[in-house]
Amino acid sequence: MDTLTALNTRVSVARLTEPGPSADQVRQLLAAAIRAPDHGMLRPWRFLVLEGEERERLGDIMEWRLLRRQPEADQCARDNIRNKALRAPTIIVAVAEITEGHKVPAWEQVLAVGAAVQNIMLAAHALGIGAMWRTGDLANDETVKARLGFADKDQVVGFVYLGTPAGALKNLPDEQPETFLRELPRGRDE
Repeated sequence: MDTLTALNTRVSVARLTEPGPSADQVRQLLAAAIRAPDHGMLRPWRFLVLEGEERERLGDIMEWRLLRRQPEADQCARDNIRNKALRAPTIIVAVAEITEGHKVPAWEQVLAVGAAVQNIMLAAHALGIGAMWRTGDLANDETVKARLGFADKDQVVGFVYLGTPAGALKNLPDEQPETFLRELPRGRDE
């Protein structure tokens, strides 16, 4: 698949099943990720590739966080949150490991990791792998970051769920780029 086709046909795939990407395909996804633009060559991206029981460990973290916030959560709520980590055969957790005090501000480092995640999404599509980029408040929890092995200063940019699409892919509206163009306002400085 050529680049423009991948860009213009990629969709997020919410329902994923086995098989997940092979080890070689995961390596290809990560190789694409680290080619993202990166001001200052800081290479802020760090990745956790979770498969098999490692997804259950992520489920443990999700349940632990739920119980910390809602100690009265019933078994159904606990099972639901744990199952979120099992929605795909493979999950890549993408984290911006922030270099503090650098001329490149933290927000640019986070954007670089966001570009890396987009590269993963496009590469997955080109390889025929379904992908869904998820975040949620789990990504902003300092104790979750610590349990994933990262510092408070770091930022989880996404949980990329990967697998075989289960069911039909969604159709996106046929939108025109002109819809999103704006003109520079006139008159304020003149």
